[in-house]
Amino acid sequence: MSLSLTEIEINRRLAVAEQGPANSYAWDFSLPSDLWNEEPRPAAVLIPMLVKENAWHVLFTLRTASLAEHSGQVAFPGGRADPKDATPEETALREAEEEIALQPQDVRILGRLKRLRTITNYCISPVVGVFPWPYHFKLARDEVSRVFTIPLDWLVDRENHEIRLRELPLPLSPVPVIYFKLYEDELLWGVSAQITLNLLKALDIYHE
Repeated sequence: MSLSLTEIEINRRLAVAEQGPANSYAWDFSLPSDLWNEEPRPAAVLIPMLVKENAWHVLFTLRTASLAEHSGQVAFPGGRADPKDATPEETALREAEEEIALQPQDVRILGRLKRLRTITNYCISPVVGVFPWPYHFKLARDEVSRVFTIPLDWLVDRENHEIRLRELPLPLSPVPVIYFKLYEDELLWGVSAQITLNLLKALDIYHE
């Protein structure tokens, strides 16, 4: 993606895209209304953006196979909010530091995306930030097995993702889920794929 999309412009577009009803969720489709019977648990993720080879990239992590939830999946740094976290930004930055040693002072926050309520009943606030590249990461190996980047130009190509139906436990009906093509042998899908697509739409670089 051309660097004509500056940090200032990213900030402006995110501010415009975040506007809307406070209780709305940013899915491209509706999840079953009887999926949850309790309030969602607050969480946040950091969408780390960087400039690499004169183009915008997004950083992703690969969760270790031994984790209890979402093991072996491509994800953003993030997790459940701590009672001491005053804002989603604090949660996202704290988790990124714990998982990959991305230091909070090295991240410039550019904005947020609309929240998502997940099938596992988390309410995720995606926080967008930019950090310098290259960067020395130190992975928490009990949570993260690798980090890698994907160019924004590749993510925005509509040929690189599709919608598939994913089965849920009966009596729930299957739900549509976004799957990207393999990139460096990694599969971006599910919540992280939806957040990625929401980022592209918020930046006004992806059109149906």
